[in-house]
Parts: sequence; structure tokens; C-alpha cells
Amino acid sequence: MASVLWLQAGACSGNTMSFLNAEEPNVVDLIVDFGLEVLWHPSLGLELGEQAKQIFTDCATGARPLDVFVLEGTVIRGPDGTGTMDVFAERPMMEWVTELSNAASVVVALGDCACWGGIPAMDPNPSDSTGLQFHKRSKGGFLGADWTSKSGLPVINIPGCPAHPDWITQIIVALATGRVGDIALDDLHRPQTFFKTFTQTGCTRVQFFDFKQSTTSFGEGTRTGCLYYEFGCRGPMTHSACNRILWNRQSSKTRAGMPCLGCTEPEFPFFDLAAGTVFKTQKVLGVVPKEVPDGTTRLRYMAQASAARIAAPQWSKEDMFVV
Repeated sequence: MASVLWLQAGACSGNTMSFLNAEEPNVVDLIVDFGLEVLWHPSLGLELGEQAKQIFTDCATGARPLDVFVLEGTVIRGPDGTGTMDVFAERPMMEWVTELSNAASVVVALGDCACWGGIPAMDPNPSDSTGLQFHKRSKGGFLGADWTSKSGLPVINIPGCPAHPDWITQIIVALATGRVGDIALDDLHRPQTFFKTFTQTGCTRVQFFDFKQSTTSFGEGTRTGCLYYEFGCRGPMTHSACNRILWNRQSSKTRAGMPCLGCTEPEFPFFDLAAGTVFKTQKVLGVVPKEVPDGTTRLRYMAQASAARIAAPQWSKEDMFVV
């Protein structure tokens, strides 16, 4: 039976809510069928006060074996490196994070905040927040670039705002059943099974992207036209399985007519001091994005896009409205 301890640091609980809505497997299946021992979880743990603190202490000191330590939320180091902006069980949370990470066989950073700092780590970052092993795209974070767990693995990052419930449960099942060696990680420590392909893989609008044909309206009333050119959809530059493993088994942002915001990448969320808000794409904010799809130069991409528009068939230019 594999033991799991799950803590929330600088978090909004969004990843916990996602986890509790998992279906394949669901939370009950995780515990009953896969032999998962949830030592403590903010929403599932029965112990409170001194009883809960004893669990954390036993795991941190090695008195109780800890197989998987899951952290949801950013590590808060402020003010002045004391961590006292986030006190948990009578200690700065960052002290628990250090000890439990070093005690666990495997450490999982869950959600953007734990992976790369997320919204709290945006400038000016008054809480001095950071991710477990990355600060945005820079490797290091709280534990350091070269840190590894007892199993020899770096922090396993499962990003998203929030992460899809199936990403969470399936990775935890793999870890809990001893298949750690089967989890191939990319250069950002994300499991490749979910984060190797771009979000547009499986997007129902991808043929319009290929022919550079845009939509001019949000929503699923119309399903023609790509959301990249007019609305700045990040799907062509974002790694996730959102269009392969659908949310609620039925949809995704792009299928609902909403541009992808790129929430599995370290650059999320984009914020412009003049334009404000973190939940709009750069295009909608009126800012020219630095990146272009396909890993090419902007000039070359513009030339390719012009050629694709010229070659576009008539059907890709016609509006088809769904009633």
C-alpha cells in the first residue's frame, strides 16, 4: 500500500476541486482498488490539530514511511525569507515542504503555482512565491535545480490552472503502483504522456488553423474558424492533452469557442501592467505575442500563413453555424 500526503501551500484549492471530480479512476477507486493510503489531505483528512501535526512530523522525521508527497500551491518565502506569510501547523509551510520533500520517495508539484509559481509569483511578487523546482521557466525554484527525491527523481510537475483530474489520478496511480520508471518526463519535468503534444492536437478547429482561416466570434454558436489569429489562442504553443482527454468527458476551451490561455506553460498567466487582467490572451489585450507556432521566426511564419490563405479551399472560408 502506497502512502500519500497532500498539503496546500499558497493555493486556491482549485486542484483539489479538480481531483475530487476525477472519474478514471475516481478518488474512491484510488483508495479501494489501487491500495492508496491517503495519510492526510486538506479535504479528506479526518485528523485535526495535534493529531494532524503528528502525522506531518512522523513523515518528516522518517518515523512513518512516505511514498508520495503532493504539494498544491506556491511555496511562500516572504517576508524576508522567513516564510511566515504562510504558517501551517505552528511552523512556516516552507519548513514542512523542505522536510517532507526530503523524506518522500516521490514528490509531485500539482498545478501551476506548485510547478512554477503561477499567479502569486507574478511581478512584483510581494509574497516571494516560487514553484517547487522551477520559477516560471527557470529551473531552481524552492528546492533547487539539482534536487532529487529518495527515488532519484526530480519534482514531477503536473501543471494546469487547474490540472485535469485524470492527469492527477493517473500519475498518482502510476507512482503508487511502483511504475515510477514508466513515467518519462520532458525538460520541464512534466509527464510526456499528457504534455508531449500541443493542445491543438484533437482540436476540432485545427483544419482552419492549417488554412489560416479565423473566426470573429466567441462561443460554440459557430464552429468554423481558428481562434488563434483574432483571439490569440495559445493552443499551437501549449503542451497539454485538453483536446484528447476532454474536460467533463465532453468539451474543452477551444471546443466551446474559448481560446486556450496556455495554462500548462510556465509563462501563464500573461499580465500587462497597462492592459491589466491575467485571464485574457495577449491578442485580446492588444499586446503582440512574442512567440509564433511551429518554432519558426515571425517573418517566416507570416510568409507561410500568407501562402496557406491563398491555397485555402472554399469550404474553409464558409461560416457554418450550429443551432
